[in-house]
Amino acid sequence: MICAGLDPSGGSGLIADVRVVSELRCRPVGVATTLMVQNTSARVETKAMGSELVRQQIEHLISDIEIRAVKIGMVGSSEIAKVIGRILELVRVPVVWDPIIHPSRGDVRLADSLFGHAVAALSPRITVLTPDCVELGFLTERTISSVGDAVRAGQALATRLNASVLVKDLDFAEAEPLDLLCTPASHQRLPRPRTAPVQGARCALSSALAAYLANGTELLEACRAARAYVVARQTPTTRPGRGPAVIL
Repeated sequence: MICAGLDPSGGSGLIADVRVVSELRCRPVGVATTLMVQNTSARVETKAMGSELVRQQIEHLISDIEIRAVKIGMVGSSEIAKVIGRILELVRVPVVWDPIIHPSRGDVRLADSLFGHAVAALSPRITVLTPDCVELGFLTERTISSVGDAVRAGQALATRLNASVLVKDLDFAEAEPLDLLCTPASHQRLPRPRTAPVQGARCALSSALAAYLANGTELLEACRAARAYVVARQTPTTRPGRGPAVIL
């Protein structure tokens, strides 16, 4: 089950997530949390769905279909996060949350002023959180300027949430590019190739991770497999409009 914003261009969000999950041998069902005004060049407006409508979408799905994993993207508001958190108490499956704060293009903030309430509402249900460096800094109120900073912040966040944290797309001059899988007690460096930024790659990584977990893959191997999927998808890329290339 994918709970995410609807990017009309299909380069990220719910449409892109559906395509990733389908490619990885899962059958997706979807819950729209946010509507956007967006093309391949920029996002200019977002509108969160009403939390009651989101509740009805999820409840009707889980009353009928057996869910094997959940991917959460942009939640839109803290009220929507609270609704998702309450309902997921009934669904004991792996949950991957990509805590999107800002879009990769455009200047529209995607988290409301009560984003901390959203984190508190969802954290009891989360299996893996997948922030990038900027999101990790936002969530921990720290400056992340080295791999060491990311390790300390990632483990602190994992301890606070009692969940695993996959810090994605780290690339500092001091070290090779990597992802970082943190738990409260340990961390694992996952080297990756250096690739050019492509729109939708962040959504694709978390969606692929959820798909591999749904298929029963162990977490560490699922992280590696999800990154390999994204790397393979980054060359060649797709350019559906006048904006930069997208991953799908």
